[in-house]
Amino acid sequence: MGVDYTRLHDPNAEYTMRELSAETMGVTRERGGGRDVEITDIQTTMVDGNFPWTLVRIYTDAGIVGTGEAYWGAGAPELIERMAPFLRGENPLDIDRLTEHLVQKMSGEGSIGGVTVTAISGIEVALHDLAGKILEVPAYQLLGGKYRDEVRVYCDCHTEDEADPISCADEAERVVEELGYDALKFDLDVPSGHEKDRANRHLRKPEIEHKASIVEAITERVGSRADVAFDCHWTFSGGSAKRLAKRLEEYDVWWLEDPVPPENHDVQREVTQSTTTPITVGENVYRKHGQRRLLEEQAVDIIAPDMPKVGGMRETRKIADLADLYYVPVAMHNVASPVATMASAHVGAAISNSLAVEYHSYELEWWSDLVEEDVIEDGYIEIPETPGLGVTLDLDTVEEHMVEGEELFDEM
Repeated sequence: MGVDYTRLHDPNAEYTMRELSAETMGVTRERGGGRDVEITDIQTTMVDGNFPWTLVRIYTDAGIVGTGEAYWGAGAPELIERMAPFLRGENPLDIDRLTEHLVQKMSGEGSIGGVTVTAISGIEVALHDLAGKILEVPAYQLLGGKYRDEVRVYCDCHTEDEADPISCADEAERVVEELGYDALKFDLDVPSGHEKDRANRHLRKPEIEHKASIVEAITERVGSRADVAFDCHWTFSGGSAKRLAKRLEEYDVWWLEDPVPPENHDVQREVTQSTTTPITVGENVYRKHGQRRLLEEQAVDIIAPDMPKVGGMRETRKIADLADLYYVPVAMHNVASPVATMASAHVGAAISNSLAVEYHSYELEWWSDLVEEDVIEDGYIEIPETPGLGVTLDLDTVEEHMVEGEELFDEM
C-alpha cells in the first residue's frame, strides 16, 4: 500500500512518521537490546523567567521521560501540540529522522525559520535527553563524544545605568571578582545623550565616542582577568558599524556582536572584512542553511547560533562542523533556563571549535533552583556523565514560576 502524497503537507492528516519512513525511506522500526521504545505523549509548560521559557517533555511506554526547551516566544507550545501526533508511536532514538520529518510536516508553518524551528528545537533537545537515558549515555556521546570536560560560560551583564562607562566597569569588576566569571558581555546599543534620530541607524561621532568610552572603561578595568564582548543588537547602518568597529580596534574587544541588521549578508560581509575587531553574528538566522552564507562568504569571525532556536543540538553540531571548514569558532547565544543551557554545554563539549556558552540570567535569583543539580560554577559548566542532559527539573520550582494559565507536566 503506497503513501497518499496529497496528505503529506496536510496538518490534519493522520499519517505518522513511521508510515512515511516505512514507505518512503525503507526504514524499519524493530530494534533489539531493549531499545524498542515508543513515544506516548508530548507536553509543554511555559515558565516565567527573565524570558518565557518553553519547557518540553516527551513520555514513553518504557516510563522514561526526556526534557527539552524551546527558545522563548509566543506560539511554540501550540506548534508543539500540533506536532505531537507525528511523534506518538515513534521510536525516540531516531532523532535525525524525526526532526527532519517534523520540518517536512510543518513546512506550511514556515519551518525554514522562526517559531516553527524553535518549537522543533525544543522537541529535538528532549529527544537527546530521552535517547541518552534509554542508551544510558550522556547526551554529548550522541554527538560523537567530547573534546573537553567543562565548557566556558560568558555572563551577559547589565547595570542600572547601562550608558554610564564607570557603572559598567564597576559591574564588570564585580562579576569577575565576586561571581568568578572570566568572560563577559555588555550592550553597546544604549542611549548616549547625543542622538538626533535613532531610527536612521546612523552614528554621529559623539555617539561613537560614547560607545568607545564604555569599551575602554570595561576592558581597562578587568584587564587580562576576563574577555569582554559587546552586543549591538542589529542597531546600526553599515557605514556606522564600520566606523564603530574601526574605532574599537585599539581596545581588547573579544567580539562586537550583531552590529547591523541580519537580513543583508552582503553588508554583513563588508563590515566584518573592513575591521580587525572580531565580528560575531548568528543568533537571528535559522538552521545550517541560514548560517551557510555567513560562513562561506567569510562574513563572520565568530558564529553565534542559539541552540534551542536554531534547530537543536544536532543542528548546532552541523553548524559547528560547517564553521570548522572555515576555521571559525562557535560562541553559542543563550537566554535559556538551566535545561537548554546544559544542552548547549553538551554541544560545546562535543565540538572542537567551541569558545563559550552565554548565560543571561545572573540577576534572576531562582534560575539555578529550576533543576536539582548545580549547573554553572565559577564561570564554567562541568559536563555531567549521567545519562541524557544530566539535569532534573524541580517541579515545585517549575510550578511556582509557571506563566499564568499554564498547567504543570505529568510527573511520569
